[in-house]
Amino acid sequence: MKRIAVISLTERGRALSLQIQMQMVQFEISRFCFYKHTDSRADEFRDLAVLTKSVFRQFDALIFVCACGIAVRMIAPHICSKQTDPAVLAADDRGQYVIPLLSGHLGGANALAQRIASEIHAHAVITTATDIGGLFSPDSFAAANHLLMDDPEAAKEIAAAVLDGEKIGLHCTYPYRNLPAELILTDEARCGIVIADSAGFSPYPVTLHLIPKNIVAGIGCKRGIPHEKIEAAVVSRMTAAGIDERRICAVSSIDRKADEPGLLLFCKMRNVPFHTFSAGQLMQLAGDFSHSDFVETVTGTDNICERSAVLCSGGALVMSRTAGDGITVAAAARPVEIDFEKRML
Repeated sequence: MKRIAVISLTERGRALSLQIQMQMVQFEISRFCFYKHTDSRADEFRDLAVLTKSVFRQFDALIFVCACGIAVRMIAPHICSKQTDPAVLAADDRGQYVIPLLSGHLGGANALAQRIASEIHAHAVITTATDIGGLFSPDSFAAANHLLMDDPEAAKEIAAAVLDGEKIGLHCTYPYRNLPAELILTDEARCGIVIADSAGFSPYPVTLHLIPKNIVAGIGCKRGIPHEKIEAAVVSRMTAAGIDERRICAVSSIDRKADEPGLLLFCKMRNVPFHTFSAGQLMQLAGDFSHSDFVETVTGTDNICERSAVLCSGGALVMSRTAGDGITVAAAARPVEIDFEKRML
């Protein structure tokens, strides 16, 4: 669930921030109101610069209910990269306009602005060229389809080519739908996109590699294993198997590990959900899995990491169980279908 901070300065702003919170229940919204205009459902603040510094990296999106200039001055010292910066929006306190200021595509600010505007009957002021023209945008497409993107310069080059009317090549190893007119299925183009499970194929002079974030890591461990050891084990074993560990989208295990501190912290550090299953659920899963009499005696299931990864992913095992130092790791891939019309949120 996307975490959003709504920051207001005036009484009208306070009321609008409350309206946004009450109407957009699909998000986890925290409200921060200036101390002279606050209420019991909000956290109050006295120094906007101090507040901005504290929340900038803690939320997926920041909505400033104030003038754009104020918001820009507050976020300026903290802007780092479009790959990591949160979405930032500004809305006037009368609720007439919602304006994306930062991370319109990758952070989802444009889509969030449109959603908010629809909820509060305002106008979303979108200024990015591809959106205005209704054209394909590689970074917003990548974000909406949960695709890793390593080369922002290639994405920028492709976006510029789209604006110039140049056709973009596509090489995709996954099922897809709603192919836009700007893309053509060819390996013969100046600029192109490769959607695959690795960056090993570069047919275009300007190639943008997009890799699905669809790997479920099934993990079993002894009690008390610190998250650093879990991290090291997962990274080393996936690397050895040729799997980019950044593709992890979830972690799975048996329910008796639901409160395991190392696993919980591992998931928190990676910002991925942790799913657990009962021994009965795991054993009901059909398939060819590694078998351990000892594990079955202790837990009730003959295999935790492989079975939980497959059950959680709904897909196929791509890395069989590996064990060492009290940690077992397996990986399964969720099925992927690329949708070129999919939008953030």
